[in-house]
Amino acid sequence: MTKVSPYLTLNGNVEEAFNFYRSVFGGEFETVMRWRDNPQCEGMSEEDKNKVMHIAIIIDDSVLMGSDFVSMNGEQYSQGNAYTVAVMPDSREESDRLFAGLSAGGNVFMPMTEMFWGGYFGAFLDKFGVKWLINQDTRNS
Repeated sequence: MTKVSPYLTLNGNVEEAFNFYRSVFGGEFETVMRWRDNPQCEGMSEEDKNKVMHIAIIIDDSVLMGSDFVSMNGEQYSQGNAYTVAVMPDSREESDRLFAGLSAGGNVFMPMTEMFWGGYFGAFLDKFGVKWLINQDTRNS
């Protein structure tokens, strides 16, 4: 079964926002990961390293995810790029199939690859300008 969740990117206040959402919805944080936890962040400023790389709150049987914006490839934050669709397939094969299909004609930011958090992950902008993240949890596979 593949799950689809909204992924919010906020301008430095994602932790505050998610604490607010938790106060309204209830639920528990599944994870809070800072950019400094990423072994590939050596070129980042100390300010960016302290920002949230990934946060997730479980709300009933749904997950709301987010991160603080960090400029990469010259991209600038705007309200228009604050939303992403996150897809969590059950298998590597389904991850690859969805990635290939949805990214066709778009702009791939990160091809599907094994990540330090235990995920098989890729990111892209589709041909309609929608941002997508695909992450298969490989820790329990």
